[in-house]
Amino acid sequence: MSLLAKIAEIEAEMARTQKNKATSNHLGLLKARLAKMRRELITPKGGSGGGTGEGFDVAKTGDARIGFVGFPSVGKSTLLSNLAGVYSEVAAYEFTTLTTVPGVIRYKGAKIQLLDLPGIIEGAKDGKGRGRQVIAVARTCNLILIVLDVLKPLGHKKLIEHELEGFGIRLNKKPPNIAQPCPQSELDGDAVKSILAEYKIHNADITLRSDSTADDLIDVVEGNRVYIPCIYVLNKIDQISIEELDIIYKVPHCVPISAHSRWNFDDLLEKMWDYLHLVRIYTKPKGQLPDYTSPVVLPTEHTAVEDFCLKIHKSLLKELKYALVWGASVKHNPQKVGKDHVMEDEDVIQLVKK
Repeated sequence: MSLLAKIAEIEAEMARTQKNKATSNHLGLLKARLAKMRRELITPKGGSGGGTGEGFDVAKTGDARIGFVGFPSVGKSTLLSNLAGVYSEVAAYEFTTLTTVPGVIRYKGAKIQLLDLPGIIEGAKDGKGRGRQVIAVARTCNLILIVLDVLKPLGHKKLIEHELEGFGIRLNKKPPNIAQPCPQSELDGDAVKSILAEYKIHNADITLRSDSTADDLIDVVEGNRVYIPCIYVLNKIDQISIEELDIIYKVPHCVPISAHSRWNFDDLLEKMWDYLHLVRIYTKPKGQLPDYTSPVVLPTEHTAVEDFCLKIHKSLLKELKYALVWGASVKHNPQKVGKDHVMEDEDVIQLVKK
């Protein structure tokens, strides 16, 4: 029996099983089995991920990477070419982009790589089409833009989320916090035991810090989940009414645009910047004015002086005596700080060497 057939069998059994207190352990066990099979599907035994396929692995450049995901012919290529001036083959029929097309934009001083990924088809997580390679590239992105055709049903949004979830990508979620006691509405001792038994874990201390589900526990045990922010880009708004547009604006994490007419790009770029969580640090050579044209861009969670030095060159850290910082992160301008000082957006820094 093939792996896909086994997965289909478990999914069918889960669909048949009624959700209640008596069946929760059984469902948890089925979810754990399903997660294990999906992992085998992504990384087949004896191989290292099933090969990336020609034109898929694009070298990571710039300060952040954004992937455009969507069904064929929703306007991903038009959006990329109008945003970044990159020509990705565009046609009015489905499946025009067959490999990953990279483009780069500069926004607020940051260099952002944009990837137009080939159209996802239903069943991508099960290895259909080139879905497996597409989603493997999506896992390396700092932000995912799910491009949807506003004229097609929003069911497409659910389908793409389902495909990405099947590959261990969690959209707009934080990793589950499993470590300090908290009352549970779904998991009990038996449910936890049955899930862990499936992973051959028979002796473990588990503390749940938040009200967790069976899926949360499986995500932690699997340990290969990626948590990526996501924006839903609803394209082709030039073909709908104002009233419909008002409704669309109420959808969370959503930006309506027209890639063809270049409508609402400012709103999209601003939201992309917010979701990327980047911090700009300006450099100031001794005795000169700060250079505001090309900041050093760091992710929000790594903005210490040490991270700044490592981004430029690792030898800088050994030569560093102290740094002078101007901006929101210090009380005095300038302030003398060490390598552990955490900087904020648009701070100015001058390094003093030993």
